[in-house]
Amino acid sequence: MSSSPSTEATGAGGGEPVTAADVRSAADRLKGVAHRTPVLRSRTLDRLVGTEVHLKCENFQRIGAFKFRGAYNAVSRLPADQLANGVAAYSSGNHAQAVALAARELGSRAVIVMPEDTPRSKMQATQDYGAEVVVYDRYTEDREVIGRRIAEERGLALVPPYEHPHIIAGQGTAALELLEESGELDALLVPVGGGGLAAGSAVAATSLYPDIRVTGVEPEAGDDTRRSLAAGRRVALDAVPRTVADGQAAVTPGELTFSVNRRLLAGIELVSDEEIRAAMRLAFERLKIVVEPSGATGLAALLAGRIDPLPRRVGVVVSGGNIGTERFLELMREDAD
Repeated sequence: MSSSPSTEATGAGGGEPVTAADVRSAADRLKGVAHRTPVLRSRTLDRLVGTEVHLKCENFQRIGAFKFRGAYNAVSRLPADQLANGVAAYSSGNHAQAVALAARELGSRAVIVMPEDTPRSKMQATQDYGAEVVVYDRYTEDREVIGRRIAEERGLALVPPYEHPHIIAGQGTAALELLEESGELDALLVPVGGGGLAAGSAVAATSLYPDIRVTGVEPEAGDDTRRSLAAGRRVALDAVPRTVADGQAAVTPGELTFSVNRRLLAGIELVSDEEIRAAMRLAFERLKIVVEPSGATGLAALLAGRIDPLPRRVGVVVSGGNIGTERFLELMREDAD
């Protein structure tokens, strides 16, 4: 990340934007700070899907999602004078909390731009970590424009949700930990929003096991990465996707993340909101874990039979569990209707 206030890096110079060495460097930086989250196994789940499943449970990560990995890796690399000035970010929820907590841990301050319809639990948690929250209308306003303006006006370092090598490398540590524990897997399923988790995971996984198939999973309404891969270039949706998976409501993939994902992802599978809710219900009732909609898309793809051919051993990144009680109950009632 640039040492200049209010600037945002978009690449890492020549060569690959993110390497396996970058992911391992991030892992070293996160030791003792981020949780090494559990890898969950379930005979019931294996029987239901017909294969051996390894769930990397980032719902047990600090702030309840994988986003803390990238945020801390990025913010911790800022020079001392920039940390003293503070940081800014824009996010639908999990990156917001991650940057807020990273800033607090490092003695800095954070200003976060969040949609006004952000789930109450995510906004409250962001404020509880000490951040100032600025709200906007996600359907009529541009969060990046607002975030850059605030960063410029206040001399803050802008920490993007996925468009930065340090963010991508930090997110890749989740897959690195999974594979260190599980050993070789035939496939890895990763939720895709802006693409940072998928890119980091693909870098980490293919560096260890070159033949592994890393597949991204998107909600049907937010298939910008699938369309972009098919077109061979970044494609933008006509509007912000309306899906229960609010953390994956991206209009277009990041430029940096797409440059990695178009090279390393085996493809993209889509799941419906109904299938996402069903996966959340199964995770709660049979696996005894709470998963937010965006965190459940990889599991939903498996349960819905989207992965063909079915791998012998598959890893799934459960990316987060940040969902309030009322919203969780509302989605479960919709699933039961």
